[in-house]
Amino acid sequence: MTALTMDSYQFFRAWIRDPLRVASITPSGKALSDLIVREIGPETGRVIELGPGTGVFTHALLRRGVAEEDIVLVEKGPEFASLLQQRFPKAVIACTDAAKIARFCTEPAGAAISGLPLLSMRPEKVFAILAGTFSRLEENAALYQFTYGLRCPVPRAVLYRLGLSAVRTGGTIRNVPPAFVYRIGRKR
Repeated sequence: MTALTMDSYQFFRAWIRDPLRVASITPSGKALSDLIVREIGPETGRVIELGPGTGVFTHALLRRGVAEEDIVLVEKGPEFASLLQQRFPKAVIACTDAAKIARFCTEPAGAAISGLPLLSMRPEKVFAILAGTFSRLEENAALYQFTYGLRCPVPRAVLYRLGLSAVRTGGTIRNVPPAFVYRIGRKR
C-alpha cells in the first residue's frame, strides 16, 4: 500500500468517526497545497498550520523552502498527530484544539495556514480560533484558509469584530472537491 493510499484510508476512517472535524473523505491534493502556500517562503519565518491532517500542506511548505523547525503543527486528532510526529520530527506538534493556540505557541509567526473545516463550526468557535491565531501572528502576517464553499468561510461578523479582512487569492478545480483559498489579515 502506498503512502498516498494509506493517507486516504486514514483520512476516510477519521471522517467516518467525526465528519464535522474532518470535512473531507480524502486529503487535499497538490494543486490546492501549492495554492495555499504560494505566498509563503523561507523569508516568512515561523508558520503555524492549523489542522494539518496527514501533512499535505506541510510538505508544500517544505517544498517552498520553509525550514521544518519553523513549522508549528496544531492537530486535534491524535491519529494524525502521531503520524505528523513521525513525518516531521523537527516541527513543533501540538495535539490540541486550534482554539487553544495562544496557550502553547509563544513565538510570533510570519504566517498561518488552515485546513480546518470552518464552515462546520459555530461562529464563536471560529472567533476563538482566529483571535488566538492572530494573537500569535506578526503585525503584517496573514492566515491562509481554504474552503470548498463559494464564499469566505469566516463569517463577516467575526471578521469585523477582530478587525480583519479577507481576500480570495485563488481557486482550483484540480482538487476533490474543488477549493478556494482566502488570505485573511488585519485591516490597515
